[in-house]
Amino acid sequence: MIAVLMAGGDGARLRPLTVGRPKPMVPVVNKAVMSHILELLRSHGVTEVIVTLRYLATYIQDFYEDGSNLGMKLHYVVEDVPLGTAGSVKNAADLLDDTFLVISGDALTDFNLRSIVEAHQQRGVLATIALTHVPDPLEYGVTITDEAGFVTRFLEKPTWGEVISDTVNTGIYVLEPDVLDLIPEHTSYDFSKDLFPQMLTRNMPIYGHIAEGYWCDIGNMEEYRRANADLLYGRVNMPTPIGEHIGGGIWVGKDVEIAPNAQLFGPIYLGDGVKIKGDVQIYGPTVIRDYTVIDNYNRIERSIIWRNNYIGESCELRGAIITRQCSIKPKVVAFEGVVIGDHCTVGEGAVLHADVKLWPHKQLDAGATVKESIIWGTQGHRTLFNRFGVSGTVNVDLTSEYAAKLGAAVGATITRGKFVAINRDSHRSSRMLKRALVSGLPGAGVNVWDLTSVAIPVLRHFVRSRTDTEAGIHVRLSPYDQRVVDIRFMNEQGMNLSTTLERTIERNFFREDFRRAYLDEIGVIDYAVNPIGDYTSDFLQHVNGDAIRDARLKIVVDYSHGLAAETLGDILTRLGVDVVPLNARVDETKLAMLQQEFAANQERIAKIVCALDAHVGIQFDVGGEKIFLIDEKGAQLDNITTSILMAELALAANRGRTVAALVNMPRALETVAGWHGGRILRISNSMQHVMLAPQETNLLLAVDGTGSFIFPDFHPAVDGLMAAVRLLEYLVHRELPISEIVRYLPPVHMARLSVPCPWEAKGKMMRLLNSHHKGRAIENLDGLKVSINEQEWVHLTPNPDRPSFEVIAEGVDDERAHALAQEFGALIEQLLQKESL
Repeated sequence: MIAVLMAGGDGARLRPLTVGRPKPMVPVVNKAVMSHILELLRSHGVTEVIVTLRYLATYIQDFYEDGSNLGMKLHYVVEDVPLGTAGSVKNAADLLDDTFLVISGDALTDFNLRSIVEAHQQRGVLATIALTHVPDPLEYGVTITDEAGFVTRFLEKPTWGEVISDTVNTGIYVLEPDVLDLIPEHTSYDFSKDLFPQMLTRNMPIYGHIAEGYWCDIGNMEEYRRANADLLYGRVNMPTPIGEHIGGGIWVGKDVEIAPNAQLFGPIYLGDGVKIKGDVQIYGPTVIRDYTVIDNYNRIERSIIWRNNYIGESCELRGAIITRQCSIKPKVVAFEGVVIGDHCTVGEGAVLHADVKLWPHKQLDAGATVKESIIWGTQGHRTLFNRFGVSGTVNVDLTSEYAAKLGAAVGATITRGKFVAINRDSHRSSRMLKRALVSGLPGAGVNVWDLTSVAIPVLRHFVRSRTDTEAGIHVRLSPYDQRVVDIRFMNEQGMNLSTTLERTIERNFFREDFRRAYLDEIGVIDYAVNPIGDYTSDFLQHVNGDAIRDARLKIVVDYSHGLAAETLGDILTRLGVDVVPLNARVDETKLAMLQQEFAANQERIAKIVCALDAHVGIQFDVGGEKIFLIDEKGAQLDNITTSILMAELALAANRGRTVAALVNMPRALETVAGWHGGRILRISNSMQHVMLAPQETNLLLAVDGTGSFIFPDFHPAVDGLMAAVRLLEYLVHRELPISEIVRYLPPVHMARLSVPCPWEAKGKMMRLLNSHHKGRAIENLDGLKVSINEQEWVHLTPNPDRPSFEVIAEGVDDERAHALAQEFGALIEQLLQKESL
């Protein structure tokens, strides 16, 4: 027997699940609902099927092809215009010359199809309808039969006042070819509304067979959730199991990874390659399809998560549906009925209230609260760049395709025929994305210098020293999160890009406004020759090597398994420094370091410094840009103290010079500068702004309080290698141990506070804060700085990455600093409430 499978529905009530896919291709647990129906047909001996199509027809044709991979033979009949259920079958009349079965491709059932066919043959009628009983018949066509089972009346979606039966039409029919003669050609015609009532009018008998088993018409979200749950609970008797049962009502596909301390309470389905990380709690009925990653500390209840998704740490999903290739950032909360469409990104800490639906390709800001569905546009910034360049979760936000497109966007900003220098750290993710970036550049007529793996300062120096090079790119695993990759960009001076250039790249990226080079103008890719040697030669000309050699210093250096060892090791050897290297071997598994690991490393350095009677211990970040210090007695210096120390040492050796410091760093810097006839230049909270004042020819050093230092006489970019050697040079000049210098530095008492503030309220809040403090000593530099007196101040600034304001205060003592931070934090909260921002 041939079956006709109706698969032309667009599934309007299932949107956004059906945006971009036909309704029969919506998955139920482990496969598309149409696949479940095809397996049911095959299990009952039906191997030849005519599939009627309309909406996104090629989607189904490309997926199933001729059906041979299922052991079946599939024919496709495509409607040019909607023909209704009966009209679509009439469209296939040329292929139907014997009794045939009609079944819907978007309903889940385990009916015994053979028994329906046998009942039809026994009654000798032209049409048999498979009927079933449902608790709520309002959404279905109610069918009334006599005692012999023959249909007497149809009620299409009745009201409760019209309901006289709970027996409904399932959309499964057994028909004789003669029925097709009753259906007009090329006309929209429906079985239940048109054909069957016409047959009753003509006294043509229709048999109604009450089918035993499960049936669910997946017509809306509620029914979709029910179908998934019922299949998990075993209420549907399908021909093949949904996966391997490992106990506790948990079914899994291949290569599933479940952390030992994860807690799973069935029924749950985990598809191929799913990863469940530590301390995750999952409560069934829950479906998590192929290659989805559930990161640490998540709680998931009664949710359906399709394939290729990433769920960040500490999220709560309660009764949510997440479709394909979504990135859910940490601490997201999604309540009952939330549906997230394909390719959405939900920012960290966002809250989606009940029944909110996101159509595909939407982006939500971090901390956003969404109470209404988002269909058009986006509720998020279309921005690529953050403080670390372009960042994202590997193979979720940042894929090879994304990186290639980004490379093309960058290439469009570079002069045709010029070079871009690119390098990476040692991790395989960085290698993959670097190669993808490189692939996007030559097509724009841009050449590429490949520096393979070198420290970031070496790349910056290379870019600045080459007249043929207009930009640099460094790809690294984030030192703060091993799941995230940062792609960092530099201009021709080796500095981070200006905001204007970042926006140009963003515009090119989102508009896909890429320059295409002609055949003989396509760029070339070449390897840079000895960039470390060039850097080292220039480096040694900018330090007092003789003084350092004569001092015969002994130091302990922890390279954090990064890229600095190869370059700095040779420099220190040439300077005659006795070095005890730690973690000098590059190790891709240790490029991201948790805070507790970092602290443990510092404690170990401190012990070694004391044991060897070394002059100083220096710890580098992975990229070789930041340094962290331990004095000769093993005391760990915080970043602020390190910055003040470096300023004091630099000014003591170079009296009367200028040091640049961020606006939110302590006034102890002015005190230290005064000791040596120097000056502090306050800059906004980005080291990029060091070079925005070219008239500052007297600039000696820039500090930011996070371990980053710039020495403009060498190159105007952050360089941890130069910072380490200049520290040694200054210590030789000062002829005092670090602990002695730190002892007489001015004390610092600072406090920090983060105050929640919606994204849309930040601009108005800045206006209100400026108005509130009108008449006081204020400074609008990267936010608002309010001077309380000569010793105390408070700095207020919107957080660029989160929905919050950052409050930093300095006081005469710790208690006063905390009190000031709390006072101004409370002011922001009061203004938010008062203005109903």
